[in-house]
Amino acid sequence: MRVKFNTLFFDMNSYFASVVQAEEPDLRGRPVGVVTTMAQNAACIAASIEAKRKGVGMGVRTAAAQKLCPGIVFRPAKHDVFVDYHHRIRAAVDTVIPIDKAHSVDEFSCRLLGRQQDLDIALALGQALQVAIKEQVSPALGCSVGVAQNKLLAKIAAELEKPNGLNWLSPQVLPDKIAHLALDDLSGISRGMLRRLNRAGVYDIPSLYHLSPKAARHIWRSVEGEYFLRQLHGETVLRPPRRHSSLGHGQRLTGPNCTPSGAFLVARRLLVKLGARLRRESNLAGMLNVSIHCTAYGRGSYTVTFAPTQDTFVLLTQLAEVWALFSARHLKSISVMLGHLQSVEATMGDMFSDRTAGTKTGRENLCSAIDGLNQRFGQDTIRFGELPRYKVPYTGAKIAFGRIPDAEDFLE
Repeated sequence: MRVKFNTLFFDMNSYFASVVQAEEPDLRGRPVGVVTTMAQNAACIAASIEAKRKGVGMGVRTAAAQKLCPGIVFRPAKHDVFVDYHHRIRAAVDTVIPIDKAHSVDEFSCRLLGRQQDLDIALALGQALQVAIKEQVSPALGCSVGVAQNKLLAKIAAELEKPNGLNWLSPQVLPDKIAHLALDDLSGISRGMLRRLNRAGVYDIPSLYHLSPKAARHIWRSVEGEYFLRQLHGETVLRPPRRHSSLGHGQRLTGPNCTPSGAFLVARRLLVKLGARLRRESNLAGMLNVSIHCTAYGRGSYTVTFAPTQDTFVLLTQLAEVWALFSARHLKSISVMLGHLQSVEATMGDMFSDRTAGTKTGRENLCSAIDGLNQRFGQDTIRFGELPRYKVPYTGAKIAFGRIPDAEDFLE
């Protein structure tokens, strides 16, 4: 029986650092560390292949990185540039095979159809897209490719040979072909899940592979365990599409932003960004949560609910009321989240406001007009009050796991 390979997955190698090398050809072949900001002894959020070979990885401070890898060059993260290259990579790969889904800024999967499901053709497509990225985007950018029956196995296959690998997995070679991997080498097994597996007597890949679906559900404490196991055996698990129910932004605080008044201005800035995103996605929010982390009192959080809105003026009024409940000093980080999302089109009219069913209010239209002016003439052409005392680059527009900022995020 012919084995059909349904999924091709590719993962860019050392993506942030490789983009830096693409932008600065003189850095190609040299160790590079990417930091959030060029502050003293900042932490690396990415490292080039050359730096990784010397032991530099995520979280390593610049001072330690210089000891591990003399001559390493540091560059600040440029999220707008990383997003631009993401779209350039997509365009290049689409000349070879259509991308079905972007799982993050540097991870993608493609569906294999018809004769593409033959192993030799699937691997040829993987090799062709590797070439397309180098020729059409930059020779500094490489990726690792895996093909398999589903996304989980294809991702594991792509991890087998890094960098620039090309590999495959099928039930016929499992679990032997991946038996050498550690459990937490598999996507979806966190440190917490690893502890649960170990407590259940599962310490290696073969033991995990031979679990029963019932045992997997028990260890995961949900049906997700059975889903994971079924995918590990090569099955395709279909899930209904999820609509996100909340939006959030957070920021670590530095310098003058660590004071209560400075942190409040950061919270306002983050909320303004979320308000613009609400309008761009044609959603309303009915809940605001504000969370802080401070040296003196640890973590604290307050939540308030209100009539659904995308009016930044209303959101900022709610923030001021929530902020008055906090009593904190020496703040370390802050986050704001909007919840209870619903689409404008699905909203009922409100007899106590100027909202009619499926429409925006007059002030929401005003906020949308402000968004348009900022998009056209530049960030903060019109702003909602005072800006933070120390304006961190890319506030509310950083690349996060599973979210790729829109181009508009960098202009609002």
